[in-house]
Amino acid sequence: MNRPSPVTVPELDLPGIRHAFFTREGGVSEGIHAGLNGGLGSNDAPEAVRENRRRMAEHLGVGPDRLLNLWQIHSADVIAVNGPWTGDRPKADGLVTRTPGLAIGAASADCGPVLFADAEARVIGACHSGWKGAFTGVLANTLDAMETLGASRSRITAVLGPTISRHAYEVGPEFTARFEERDPDLLRFFTPSERPGHAMFDLPAFIGAELGRAGVGRFVDTGLCTYADETRFYSYRRTTHRGEPDYGRLISAIVLTR
Repeated sequence: MNRPSPVTVPELDLPGIRHAFFTREGGVSEGIHAGLNGGLGSNDAPEAVRENRRRMAEHLGVGPDRLLNLWQIHSADVIAVNGPWTGDRPKADGLVTRTPGLAIGAASADCGPVLFADAEARVIGACHSGWKGAFTGVLANTLDAMETLGASRSRITAVLGPTISRHAYEVGPEFTARFEERDPDLLRFFTPSERPGHAMFDLPAFIGAELGRAGVGRFVDTGLCTYADETRFYSYRRTTHRGEPDYGRLISAIVLTR
């Protein structure tokens, strides 16, 4: 059987913690969703998504019902969880836990999936951070929620998984103006585009800066672009440019193994 081949980083290779930034590799989905699509909200065949998620859960050493991700709404909302969902998935964009055997994650297809760990306090987190979530505070709120469970932000390592890069993220003038209105210094995350009045936005750098501003102990960027690497990653923007009707979702997850 073709197995998942996720991206991992040494900074999260910690005692009692396992993590994975899953790629498209090792799944059963076909067509435009081909590969390891974990998107519960996608239009992929439900049985294929279930099997893909079962393989992810198996890789992380948990049961399928213990691989949790939210109904993401591009918000700054973060919730603490201590067991499998008992009903519909909550609507929010960040998860934290101190419960062993519970894999918490984020779905993404260009937005930034961020995994967090305080190995000493045994507290982990995961959030979905697109520009809107990063702009409105989901990253700082995840750190706050982890501290509520006993973590210390100065000990927390946050790792950004595969995310659309500046080279592929063109935005219009109204987008840039929103950042300039908050703080003109934020214009450092924009560079001119070939199209007049447009700019290229560096979402990974902005996420790193917001985490630094919030006081995270360590930030690591995997430096992987979802748009540029079609073999390994799904991309909403690439799908949009092609006029395709839907796209797969990557799952990034972390678990306390003990």
